Amino acid sequence: MASTRVCLVTLVVVSLVFLTMEAVGARQLSKAPLTSIQSPDGDIIDCVHITKQPAFDHPLLKNHTIQMRPYYHPGGLYDESNNVTNRFTQTWHQNGKCPENTIPIRRTKQEDILTASSIKKNAKKMARIEPSSISIEDPDDAKNHLHAAASSLGEDKYYGTQAAFNVWQPTLETTNDFSLAQLWITSGSGNDLNTIEVGWEVFPYIYNDSNTRLFIFWTHDGYKTGCYNLCQGFIQTNNQIAIGGSILPLSPVSTYSGAQYDFTILVWKDPKGGNWWLKVGSYVLGYWPSSIFTNLADSASNVQWGGEVYSPNAGQTSTQMGSGHFPEEGFGKASYIKNILLIDSSNSLRSPNGVALEAEKSNCYRALKGTASNWGTYIFYGGPGKNNPNC
Repeated sequence: MASTRVCLVTLVVVSLVFLTMEAVGARQLSKAPLTSIQSPDGDIIDCVHITKQPAFDHPLLKNHTIQMRPYYHPGGLYDESNNVTNRFTQTWHQNGKCPENTIPIRRTKQEDILTASSIKKNAKKMARIEPSSISIEDPDDAKNHLHAAASSLGEDKYYGTQAAFNVWQPTLETTNDFSLAQLWITSGSGNDLNTIEVGWEVFPYIYNDSNTRLFIFWTHDGYKTGCYNLCQGFIQTNNQIAIGGSILPLSPVSTYSGAQYDFTILVWKDPKGGNWWLKVGSYVLGYWPSSIFTNLADSASNVQWGGEVYSPNAGQTSTQMGSGHFPEEGFGKASYIKNILLIDSSNSLRSPNGVALEAEKSNCYRALKGTASNWGTYIFYGGPGKNNPNC
């Protein structure tokens, strides 16, 4: 790994996440929606008035004035509204949409809170690590997380990223495992690490199913505390997309040697307002106010893209990452992240100067990088875990 690469000392304990989930979930149970939508996948989507959303439970946002749209989009951003391959929809849309001036919130049921409480000590979700240079609270737990990812190289400051994420529904060995694909935007280190994380995941212990779902996460204190999905901190302004909701990109998720689906995620720092905005497909969903961060209040020092799996069995799991196939198999068989772009200080989208790959156990999961005229900078990543006898 290049010496200029910023090493991320990152550890998020899912027990802390679930503590947040329990507290926020209890509050959400008491929030009165204007209307509710029963999703075919079993979710209940509550349409809550935009001023009543959980973000304002954050002590720094008690008197926050909602910014309904960003002042600026990144330069070079194209209009995705007519791009069929990048349209983004969710299962609950089959039964309705939330009205104006509301936001969709996936209802946290009482049984979800009890499930979270029962597993607080079982799993830890870690972001990017470099084992040779980190110090973590529980070194043994690093064995439970395996990654295949790319990290930005060559610059000190970043103001966002955009990439298209291939969508799969990986098979998990047990309901204790999870598998995800995401981007990480980070700054700082140790107890002062700030992160913004967005992607898709299969995580039965949070959702009580194996659906592929959109998720977000952020922390400002090295994962001592954190906020998962729509809770304190992220302010949603869009009434179309439920964070935590099941993904249905026009038809079922990608299949091996079959149809492939991807959707674009964009996170950028508005140069005027200073907030970090999130766009998924053609929808601007909302923002993380700069006031909830320390280091990310200015800029990011590292950006990464890739996959992660967790298992309580010291990482020796048959849980699939991405498609469950190694990146060498290529398009239609391996999972990809393509058209990877960074946002610079002039608020312009451009290709990375370079990326570095990482994988703790390349016989289990790994990544390959490349460039192409129609894909820009890209990676293929993933693997079968212990389904490969050499893992």
